[in-house]
Amino acid sequence: MIQSMTGYGKSVLHLPSKKVTIEIKSLNSKNLDLNTRMPSYYKEKELAVRKKLASNLVRGKIDFSIYVETTAEVTSTKVNKAVVENYVAQLRNAMAIDAADDIELLKMAIKMPDALKTEREELDENEWTQIDTHIDEALKEIIAYRTDEAKSLEDDFKLRITNIEVALEEVKKLDGERIENVKERLQKALTELKVEIDENRFEQELIYYLEKLDINEEKVRLGNHLIYFLEQLDTADSNGKKLGFIVQEIGREVNTMGSKANFAVMQKIVIQMKDELEKIKEQILNVL
Repeated sequence: MIQSMTGYGKSVLHLPSKKVTIEIKSLNSKNLDLNTRMPSYYKEKELAVRKKLASNLVRGKIDFSIYVETTAEVTSTKVNKAVVENYVAQLRNAMAIDAADDIELLKMAIKMPDALKTEREELDENEWTQIDTHIDEALKEIIAYRTDEAKSLEDDFKLRITNIEVALEEVKKLDGERIENVKERLQKALTELKVEIDENRFEQELIYYLEKLDINEEKVRLGNHLIYFLEQLDTADSNGKKLGFIVQEIGREVNTMGSKANFAVMQKIVIQMKDELEKIKEQILNVL
């Protein structure tokens, strides 16, 4: 079963002093393009997170984020009391004002360098274990999103392939008429020239010319490629690159068939095939 590369997963963890939100977003990309954003005290776990994301999501432009919101009254940022008192004293002396204006001085001092200090938060392994579990939940959610997103893609692919198969059957029916049409046009052209021709030589040249216009191999290969595409679409794994290669082969056979057709009715059908194929190409870029 195929998966789309477009997806979104989210999980929220409520801890005693904080709320941790984990988000994973994914868009289509030829390879794995992974970006992670997390607080500095979780950075030592970044490599493990990247490996987990890569093994589960495989391909796509992936943005992974951990947002932390403090919910308790305790904060890691504190007033550096000694530094602020020193600033206030210096400002009072510099400005020669009394203690009655200390509030204004305090407002100025708190904006000075080192007036506030932030204590570095250390990684809590028990806390990370809970976060890691919620990362798994977010991964399950984005994979489910990708699978659901791919269902509409799969239905569209099957419709387009069916349309090409129907067109191929029409081409097969027209092939005999096409050959007769080519013979008649050549014979008519020679008749209009009003010259005597060697019938044996004419037959030889005609056979050579018709061999160049023969599309039997293209019809067989195109039919096989269409079957193979549907088989790969129904496999357990999602392999967008492989499906893309098959689409390229389908396009090659359709193009060759069009260049050899030399018959207006058949060329119109080939154009319909190309139109269906272009719609597949647009969507196949989003398949994992």
